Amino acid sequence: MLNSNNYDKGEDIILINKIKNGNKKALEELVQRHYPYIYNVALKFFNGLQDAEDAAQEVVIKLITKIDSYNPEKAKLRTWLYRIVFNHYLNAKKSGPEKILVDGFNTFFGIIDEVPDHHLSNEEEQEMKELIEEVQITCMAGMLMCLNREQRLIYIVGDLFDIDHNLASEIFEITPANFRKKLSRTRKELYNWMNNKCGLVNKENPCRCPKKTRGFIKKGFVNPEKMKWNSNFSKRIFELSDEKADVMAAERDMIYHRLYKEHPFKDTANKSEAILSEILDNKDFTNTFELE
Repeated sequence: MLNSNNYDKGEDIILINKIKNGNKKALEELVQRHYPYIYNVALKFFNGLQDAEDAAQEVVIKLITKIDSYNPEKAKLRTWLYRIVFNHYLNAKKSGPEKILVDGFNTFFGIIDEVPDHHLSNEEEQEMKELIEEVQITCMAGMLMCLNREQRLIYIVGDLFDIDHNLASEIFEITPANFRKKLSRTRKELYNWMNNKCGLVNKENPCRCPKKTRGFIKKGFVNPEKMKWNSNFSKRIFELSDEKADVMAAERDMIYHRLYKEHPFKDTANKSEAILSEILDNKDFTNTFELE
């Protein structure tokens, strides 16, 4: 719901009007329409399952309590909705990784360098393929945590989820040109570090995901029994994209861009249903908002 081609604002307006008239089913439909993006942005932003679930649930409650105050003459619905979401994330308490990475990229790559290398045979690499990918995504997600909060959110929605730049300017309350400038600066900082350290983008760098896999498991960065990233998904981020060629600043950036967009887009149907059930089973809540 962040890019332009997959969004029908008319459906949301119909749902909002029904919700204002107390229609509980319409509320469920609205949340289920937007929750996949609300949760997946949160997971990338906070880099923790529980932190993402808590933030997404808090946002859903906030949206429900504010729906009655939505005025279409003051803001487009999608702008209003995601401004609430993003402001909540930007002002939320620090997640676990944020507390650890006090010196950003220097701290992060210092931690990675301390993970011992373990050579895997070709057979072992095939057997551990999913775990190696989990290590890759874990490492790349960790790099995002080295950006400041505004940079991180702009990169996640701007490059991973291909937000329309006009919509982004309305949500962040800046000009489209300023959004593009902030996104370009963020790319430069992230990609410079990746180019200097990551073997995925620069073969001269010694760091390789297969060599780090056993070390990541031993240190608890990756749990083979409960993978944070490489599980519970049916699509990858690029499959939801409607990006245009001119979105990218330069062709050389595409390798970094593609690596991030290969990451899983987590399935959320069970999560959104559980959250809605918990909220709507609360009689005080439904009575307050006159939901039927």
